[in-house]
Amino acid sequence: MSNTQTIHTVDLNNSKLSFDDFRQLILSDYSLAVKSRVVSLLGRKEVLTGKAKFGIFGDGKELAQIAVSKVFQDGDWRSGYYRDQTFAFATGITSIYHFFSQLYANPDLEAEPSSGGRQMNCHFSTQLLDEHGNWLDQTKQKNSASDISTTGGQMARILGLGLASKMYRENRNLDYLKYFSDNGNEVIFCSIGNASTSEGVFWETINAVGVKQIPVVVSIWDDGYGISVPNEIQTTKGDISEVLRGFQRDEKGAGFEIFKVKGWDYPALCETYEKAAKFARENHQPCIVHVIEMTQPQGHSSSGSHERYKSDERLAWEVEFDCNLKMRNWILEAGIASEEDLQLIENEAKDFVRKEQKRAWTDLYKTIQVDLQEAIDLLTTIKHDAVEIPLKTLQSLTELSLKDVYVNVRRVLRDLRAVSIAGKQELIEWYKEKQELNYQRYNDLLFSNTQNSPLLIEEQAPAYSENSITVDGREVLNACFKYNFEKDERIVAFGEDVGRIGDVNQGFAGLQEIFGEQRIFDTGIRETAIIGKGLGLALRGLRPIAEIQYLDYLIYALPVLSDDLASLSYRTKGRQKAPVIIRTRGHRLEGIWHSGSPMTTLLGSLRGIHICVPRNMTQAAGMYNTLLKSDEPALVVECLNGYRLKEKMPDNVGEFTVPIGKAELLKEGSDVTVVSYGSTLRVVQEATMELEKLGISIEIIDAQCLQPFDRDQISKQSLSKTNKLLVVDEDFPGGASSYLLQQIVEVQKGYYELDGQPRTLTAKAHRPPYGSDGDYFTKPSVDDVVEIVYEMMNESNTKDFPSLF
Repeated sequence: MSNTQTIHTVDLNNSKLSFDDFRQLILSDYSLAVKSRVVSLLGRKEVLTGKAKFGIFGDGKELAQIAVSKVFQDGDWRSGYYRDQTFAFATGITSIYHFFSQLYANPDLEAEPSSGGRQMNCHFSTQLLDEHGNWLDQTKQKNSASDISTTGGQMARILGLGLASKMYRENRNLDYLKYFSDNGNEVIFCSIGNASTSEGVFWETINAVGVKQIPVVVSIWDDGYGISVPNEIQTTKGDISEVLRGFQRDEKGAGFEIFKVKGWDYPALCETYEKAAKFARENHQPCIVHVIEMTQPQGHSSSGSHERYKSDERLAWEVEFDCNLKMRNWILEAGIASEEDLQLIENEAKDFVRKEQKRAWTDLYKTIQVDLQEAIDLLTTIKHDAVEIPLKTLQSLTELSLKDVYVNVRRVLRDLRAVSIAGKQELIEWYKEKQELNYQRYNDLLFSNTQNSPLLIEEQAPAYSENSITVDGREVLNACFKYNFEKDERIVAFGEDVGRIGDVNQGFAGLQEIFGEQRIFDTGIRETAIIGKGLGLALRGLRPIAEIQYLDYLIYALPVLSDDLASLSYRTKGRQKAPVIIRTRGHRLEGIWHSGSPMTTLLGSLRGIHICVPRNMTQAAGMYNTLLKSDEPALVVECLNGYRLKEKMPDNVGEFTVPIGKAELLKEGSDVTVVSYGSTLRVVQEATMELEKLGISIEIIDAQCLQPFDRDQISKQSLSKTNKLLVVDEDFPGGASSYLLQQIVEVQKGYYELDGQPRTLTAKAHRPPYGSDGDYFTKPSVDDVVEIVYEMMNESNTKDFPSLF
């Protein structure tokens, strides 16, 4: 472990810079540190006065972040967290004006380019896409993955971001992708608070980074606390770098190069980061920089005060060892500048920050003022008592918000609901136009919606001929993957047991031997890291297929899936995308473990990811073909008990496509519409023969995708014929079946076609017990389908369908 000493002298005679250049560099850094501190102090005041909702700031971390910024080059990547404002200012990732615009939640991307007002302050990102969704040249800019608030969540993606550099350096077939990498020379800089190193995602990612040996520099900002909890409670030995000693690089070169440096020692910080970045860039090996003795002058956030939990001695120490004060004293002691020089810098910094803060507030005010004034002008033309109070309210507003504008407009529209009066229609039309604008401000771009959206990929049916052979379903998948890997060098696949044995169900069997270990490879048992790897690779232009061995294992990666991947397009307002395909398998295995169908969890957590539930491997292959042509993330859940069922091999196995978000009518019928998906669909199909014996004809619809669901609304069309609806799946009661009911009954307005209560048939509320009998008595069976359909017929026709029991 490298322990950087804290006693430094300035030898101007040996400096490569002239004294004036050296002096200007130091004073520029000090000016930035002061500006960033003023931003923190002023930002907190703006929250406490009510102009902003919440504030979190990077005070106390200024010098370390300035040091990192000096070695951060074009093409490099940042994956940080919500204390990195000084680094963001120093690298140009954001500006002080943009910072305050984000604090005020300005929905204008020009004012707030990181998220268009959708993220709280100190959450940064850079634009990776043009207005058409095409990639920008990442080598010509400093890149930042969009921040998330999840504690430690920024760690997982660094695995893929760094692995991409390794792949671009080692795989010459990727040389044509010049706008993503300069021969793999990029370094990924990650920052994390010391308390967050207690999270599992930290350890999972550090272990995986060490295994893959990728160019990452992880900075641990250590101010001694995690909100009120000190290091002694957070970390063994109270020192994370001591715990990490086992990861220190050995004589064989495996592991991390670990540095330890004080956060108030400006020369040592600059020296340390120069060494770490050079090591990672040239050797393509990871580094950890543990920055100790940092302070947090204002406490954790604007929600609390650190005086409640820090001792008087600690508070006094933090004043003495404040990094900005330490730098100030160092500058004076070294004779770099005078007291008057520094005072001038400090005054100018305060004036500049205040000016930028006021500009940000004024611009937000102007944005709101447009809607406010238009509303006032329209309300003024309506001569009615119902308008008087809302109009006066709007005219007297001092602290503006769009909410205030529309609360009062909607109140008027409600009060005038039965009144015909001049000006009302103009107000209604204006309100409808503004609804569209406000949708763009606050609701759009859950998905990228580019010209390469999977919803726009042209459907191409599988082709069969007299020479088409019948094979195990897994062989269809294998042929599909082989074709796509041959066609597109960007595609990589990885997961537990994916490489050597070709995954547990042989979808990739034999493909590692053909395409090599760089493109199809095994990982350890670390689901969070697997998804993070896919996310990072996708951000850098590659096309990863990240495999999670079983569906219930997906929950281990849920924070990365939900907080990062699923929200990426939305929280960057379409400026970043990561077209990861997550491959897994589930359904119908007998027993408590690996047999669940947690679609409820996924549907609630993964808005922003397409959820595909193919009934067989041919449909799965068609979905993969579609998704690999498109640019949005998706989850494909294959049927675990379908790999050895026989299917015909399509002649165009790598080319045919299955549309995303379209249901399929599998069987026409006249009495009851049954909607299902995945393995349960086969149960429904098996029930048709028994139902026909009872004189009942069911129409079967395969959902195929849960998100989006049935874009052509064939479910409603079916209901117009049968007037009865049954949804069958093996999720828990009230889960995915309720979601499908909502989509059909409410969204598609299928309610108006019903002549009886819509029904669901699901698994029991507990996990299935072990064995075939446990499966039979827990999950929907053929008998269950037959009897519930019969019961639905009995409700409307007791004569022809008398009660069974």
